[in-house]
Amino acid sequence: MQFFVDTANLDDIKSLQSMGLIDGVTTNPSLVLKSGKPFLKLIEDICAVVPGPVSAEVTAADTSGMLAEGRKLAGIAPNVIVKVPLTPAGLSACRQLKEENILCNVTLCFTPMQAVLAAKAGAAYISPFVGRLDDIGQDGTELLRDIRDIYDQYPDFETQILAASLRHPAHVLAAAKIGVDVATCPPDIMRKLFDHPLTEKGLAAFQADWEKTGQSI
Repeated sequence: MQFFVDTANLDDIKSLQSMGLIDGVTTNPSLVLKSGKPFLKLIEDICAVVPGPVSAEVTAADTSGMLAEGRKLAGIAPNVIVKVPLTPAGLSACRQLKEENILCNVTLCFTPMQAVLAAKAGAAYISPFVGRLDDIGQDGTELLRDIRDIYDQYPDFETQILAASLRHPAHVLAAAKIGVDVATCPPDIMRKLFDHPLTEKGLAAFQADWEKTGQSI
């Protein structure tokens, strides 16, 4: 499973990239707003740090607008993935961009059949939103499982499952067990994957015993 980091914060991206933990980046308009930086320059800067896929989202609501924005975003760097919404206009834009060899991440997926439509439209990635389904009392990981089961029945589907809206490490574990292709996590969730009290306890014990030896390396 690949890890993407879901952020527009360059410091977080550089930190995680330096550890070799991330394979790509996902952004959205809310994360761009939080960054406070000009969108196009921000995507350019992220692409300069991360050689893997970097999702940049269109903001137009109509197909022609999405196509124009998608082409502009794809021109920033060869690793830009154009992010389009799972709407009729978004799927139409996805199909046309694919014909121009521009890869798309279809976002805001909440049902298995939406994922099928995205695959038929030629999406490179489908982004099911796990946490947002949990918020309304549904099991978001069940959506991942359904999409994985369906895609596995049709080898012609080339769309990768990009599990999004992952709110805690248990979501990441479930995504890994289901066999999604990519999990995109906020930086704080990525860092929580390190944590276990026995790791900290064991390290403290080893360090204390080492100090008692009076040695140095």
